[in-house]
Amino acid sequence: MFNFLYNNPIQQYNKIVKKINQFYETLEKHSEIELKNQTNELKIYLKNNKLNLDEILIETFAIVKEAIKRETGLVLFDVQLLGAIILHKNNIAEMKTGEGKTLVAMLPAYLNALTGKGVHIVTVNDYLAKRDALLAKRIFSHLGIKIGLITQHTAYNKRKEEYNCDITYTTNSELGFDYLRDNMAVHKNEIVQRNFYYAIIDEVDSILIDEARTPLIISGKTEVTNNFYKKAQEIASSLTNKQDYEIDEKSRNIILTEKGVLFCEHNLNIQNIYSIKSPWIKYILNALKAKELFIKNRDYILKNKQVTIVDEFTGRIMEGRRWSEGLHQAIEAKENIKIEAENKTLASITYQNLFLLYTKLCGMTGTAKTEENEFLKIYKLPVIEVPTNKLCIRKDMPDLVYKSEYNKWQAITNECFNMYQIGRPTLIGTTSIEKSELLAQMLEKIHIPYNLLNAKPENIAREAEIITQAGKKNTITISTNMAGRGTDIILGGNAHKIAEITIIMYIKDQITSNEKHTKSNFYSRKMQTILDEINIEFFKLKINNLETEINNIIHTNHHNKNQEEQKVLKIYKKLVSEYKVICETEKKEILSLGGLHVIGTERHESRRIDNQLRGRSGRQGDKGTSRFFLSLQDNLFRIFGGSTIENLMKQLNINDNIPIESIILSKSLNAAQKKVESYFYDIRKKLFEYDEVINNQRQAIYTERKKILESIFTRDCIIEYGECTINEMLNIYEKENNNKRQEILKQILQLLNIKINFRIDELIKMNFFEIKNFLHEQFRISYDLKEAYLEELRPGLVRQLEKYYLLQQIDKAWQEHIEKMHLLKEYIGWRSYGQQDPIVEYKNEAFNLFINMVTYIRQTVIYLIMRSRLIINL
Repeated sequence: MFNFLYNNPIQQYNKIVKKINQFYETLEKHSEIELKNQTNELKIYLKNNKLNLDEILIETFAIVKEAIKRETGLVLFDVQLLGAIILHKNNIAEMKTGEGKTLVAMLPAYLNALTGKGVHIVTVNDYLAKRDALLAKRIFSHLGIKIGLITQHTAYNKRKEEYNCDITYTTNSELGFDYLRDNMAVHKNEIVQRNFYYAIIDEVDSILIDEARTPLIISGKTEVTNNFYKKAQEIASSLTNKQDYEIDEKSRNIILTEKGVLFCEHNLNIQNIYSIKSPWIKYILNALKAKELFIKNRDYILKNKQVTIVDEFTGRIMEGRRWSEGLHQAIEAKENIKIEAENKTLASITYQNLFLLYTKLCGMTGTAKTEENEFLKIYKLPVIEVPTNKLCIRKDMPDLVYKSEYNKWQAITNECFNMYQIGRPTLIGTTSIEKSELLAQMLEKIHIPYNLLNAKPENIAREAEIITQAGKKNTITISTNMAGRGTDIILGGNAHKIAEITIIMYIKDQITSNEKHTKSNFYSRKMQTILDEINIEFFKLKINNLETEINNIIHTNHHNKNQEEQKVLKIYKKLVSEYKVICETEKKEILSLGGLHVIGTERHESRRIDNQLRGRSGRQGDKGTSRFFLSLQDNLFRIFGGSTIENLMKQLNINDNIPIESIILSKSLNAAQKKVESYFYDIRKKLFEYDEVINNQRQAIYTERKKILESIFTRDCIIEYGECTINEMLNIYEKENNNKRQEILKQILQLLNIKINFRIDELIKMNFFEIKNFLHEQFRISYDLKEAYLEELRPGLVRQLEKYYLLQQIDKAWQEHIEKMHLLKEYIGWRSYGQQDPIVEYKNEAFNLFINMVTYIRQTVIYLIMRSRLIINL
């Protein structure tokens, strides 16, 4: 029905938006029961008439629009409906910050959920998944749609139930790990996911671009070899940069010089560090990477005497994640803490290939246009820009570039001081924990209050509170890239969130009654009177889960709330109405001052991340400004900028304290960023090309596993494996002379455990087809006898044994194959020096390795099941 060209779909979609609004007007008179009945009617209508989903798009979108209005009081803008159509058509919708993407996703999710195949809405972190799922539960309770939620805290036995819901909210990492775990399951009841049908990816650029460089890996422990790591750490400490090794910051790699190689060989008392018999080169290079490239409070933090990774894109800590290939252990040795066992890869997949498993895929973000070629080439997803509801009037001021980093930070501090003096809320985006804390110390020296949001646990705990206050007057917020992504910074403050936090803070203050406990600045004397109605005794036993308790009371619409819960809900509504007046008045004051001011402290490697930071200001037509403060010591200038910019600065001969504002400089910066984007795109493209080879193999193995898991009668699989093994060995037999032919026949008979009285020289006289048919028949007879023997021991035992051996050998061989493929990828690059295309060579060798693995699986399974001897103790 709506089969339009990609070139200009907006105009065509606008006609559909008008029809949705017309149908929406007819729903206002529907009762709650009538509205809820719409879901079942549409499901039946869809099933009986074998309709295309496009044919019921108008009705379904109007129904969700009505449900949203009834639950939240918000009426969707036309641009939100436009975004929803774009998502349903399997595109990426670029919608700016504050345009209501969370609500937009609910429309296509509802439409596609009517098929009964399940919809996944994928977000970047647990906080957003939980927040969005709670809102969806409230809205979809009007439509009888079941909402599921998967976070890292979801119990394994609950996951299947959550995935079986109509719409499931989850994070990209949980989705990926559940997929890998499902394909390692040893019983079909352990599988938690259904087949992938439709996914809506929130912050699609973060997931499909930023995180696509690193594959998801499920690991198993190996033995700890402390002596290697510690000795490598000692040697790395003695080596000197530029003399003993060179650092390639672009590829984050380290190369030993001739002097460095000789030093290592002398200290380790070995002849050749690069010898295939020597394990040392891997440990030395990892120790040097830990020393030079992985910095504490930037790439990782120490938490509970453990190295915890900090996500370079979001600034969030990644609990339970470890670097592979011994790098994590090298950092543990550097920090002189307990070295955990190195991981062995059991299963892995890239995000590219994970999301390409979906029949239908779409995504939304505020920044995707700069990467539209990559989205189109790899994911076949066009990017369509959705107009803003109100014109964006934010002013993005030219970058200021300083010669030295010291002068840059001094200028940022002065800018914060000026903004604080006039009362404008200011958000400062930093690239690391270290830099965020440096600015915090500088502000402390000039007595400017601030809120600090970075990956440190004490700051993460206050994330919601910090972001809620970030739009208030006289507020300075320092943040790493996390900057509350997915949460709007509302000028004057978010009345609903402030009311919720006020209740939580008040209860905590009352229960702890501790002078050291800082009283929240959210409530005044007037608010105190309202809050005093809360029965503190009711919450004393719930203090450890207070946030969740209050959140459930406020945001879940179940009708069986007890008296105390109803009282809290009433207090919350009173507080919201009070705060709305305060926030609205403050918003007008802030707008008169110029709105939210955003300061960037460094240009990122991608223009998208800069645009995300700028986009925190100027939401929904608000005033706002942004400005980047830069120095020649910044990574982008240093690594990718080249000498052009530095030479320009020297020629101008300007004082260190005076910044440069120049069109030539801005062009050089943009060129540097494009160079970085292109460089990392090539890395992701190469990763995708290599993983595509193993992905085809992965799909073949996982399909075979699934077939075995779901099969009740695995005998057919064993017979197939046995006959294939006979055929493969006979193919070798055909090519050999008589002497070797006898050996091969003996091997076949031994492997299949065939014990009959005949002479092998009689068998050799037969032609190929006669031998093949004879051996197939003998194998079936032998297997019948084996089956009868095992059934006599215990009924059903043979089927259990078949399944066990099949899965055990597939998993074991696949894990060994992953290791071989990784080694192959490591050394295949050297083929380019011999005028050979590494990717073509990789494909050829990977194919041979796969064929060998499949042959090994078949032969091992047959050998084990035909030659096993079981004794059952009664």
